[in-house]
Amino acid sequence: MASQHRSTDFTEAQLSIIDELSALPFPGQEGRPGKGAGWGGPGYHVAVLRESRDFWDDRSEEVVEAAEGELEADLDALAAVLTARWGVPTAVDLWPYLGFDDPDPEFMAPEPLNFLANVAGGMQMWQLPSSCRWLALAIGQADRELPFELLVAIGEASSLPR
Repeated sequence: MASQHRSTDFTEAQLSIIDELSALPFPGQEGRPGKGAGWGGPGYHVAVLRESRDFWDDRSEEVVEAAEGELEADLDALAAVLTARWGVPTAVDLWPYLGFDDPDPEFMAPEPLNFLANVAGGMQMWQLPSSCRWLALAIGQADRELPFELLVAIGEASSLPR
């Protein structure tokens, strides 16, 4: 019962962050908007909703799987609420945004896709109703020793390929 209560409290707190970021105008330049654990720039916002422990001291399979599993459960809980609001999300493979398939060395995906592609393999994405924005949830990890992060990203619809 305590675990379910923690999960409900977590989901409500994270939905508050998601709702706040969804309504915020995009900043004119890269940076942190002031309060909170998020950052953004022209056309996007990103925030870490939760992070696991780091893995400097223990990278055993059990520890890593347990940490990732907790974040996956949190992502699933948030996704269920967002799906009830906005419908079934689109699964987006982030591999193409790394630019490996594009021979042009100048290619770089727009933010927040560039950031997400460098830390996560995929994301669940919803089109936000009555706006030209999308919202995505992903679990990322910048390096093997660093924590897993449950991320929310909001971007302009024009940053996604047609």
